[in-house]
Amino acid sequence: MNRPPRLRTGDRVALVAPAGPVPDELLDTAHRTLKSWGLDVHEGPHARGVHPSVPYLAAPDTDRAADFTQAWLDPDIRAVFAARGGYGSMRMLDLVDWPALREAGPKILTGSSDITALHEAVGVHLGLSTLFAPMVGSTLLTPGAADHLRRTLFEPETARDLARPGAEALVPGRASGVLVGGNASLLVSSIGAPEHRPAAGAIALLEDVTESAYRLDRILTQLLRSGWFDGVHGIVLGSWVDCGPPEAVQALMLDRLGPLGVPVLWEAGIGHLPESPTVALGLPAELDTDAGTLTLTEPALV
Repeated sequence: MNRPPRLRTGDRVALVAPAGPVPDELLDTAHRTLKSWGLDVHEGPHARGVHPSVPYLAAPDTDRAADFTQAWLDPDIRAVFAARGGYGSMRMLDLVDWPALREAGPKILTGSSDITALHEAVGVHLGLSTLFAPMVGSTLLTPGAADHLRRTLFEPETARDLARPGAEALVPGRASGVLVGGNASLLVSSIGAPEHRPAAGAIALLEDVTESAYRLDRILTQLLRSGWFDGVHGIVLGSWVDCGPPEAVQALMLDRLGPLGVPVLWEAGIGHLPESPTVALGLPAELDTDAGTLTLTEPALV
């Protein structure tokens, strides 16, 4: 994967809503955060919109795709920030002119949750690494998470340690490989699509929110049966907020993933929770579950 260039003070960035509608106060927070980092913020035309008949979308698919495409094609914009997740990113993937975006050159994409669909697409179609990061307008962008995201963007050499203190081995061992994955629900939903990116030779990151135990079981089972885990080198498990008792989720992960015989890190602190670090997808990393560490072998950006 190619790495986009890092940001510098004064750079122009775009704030878009590829999925669900964004409350005005969260967009205003995103503006304040990015401006406090010395960035010039351009807001997508439909970032404050709501679909007229499908209220869980920020705007019709064509409009959300146009906002994303225009931001990427603008030569003055260095990074595209997703304001929030929700649902809807995968609905616009077929409406994006990926060859044109490839010609436009590398840019930074940040976001998480439903933005997993865009991470997969940018990785497959553009050959770029991306940043699985807390949303800049989210209440989960706590001071620690904001600092890690800012350092990843401006000083990536200082943000190579990705697992939070307290992460522990579910299956002991060490592994190396490029980082792939993201939100488990979105990954299983991409099976059979052009953007599907299996975990062969990789370290797989998985996280999710508000999924009951049987639904997580179904997600993991389908990923296993589809071959997504075939050849995986290691697994990093992030947050499982409101997915049931942690001990039950842990037991499920061990039951489904333990037989793969690869190192598995539990409670890495990545995903839908405060203080989540920013993870560079598509880049090589080293995993040591005994030490509870996940470390990029090179900075996320050049």
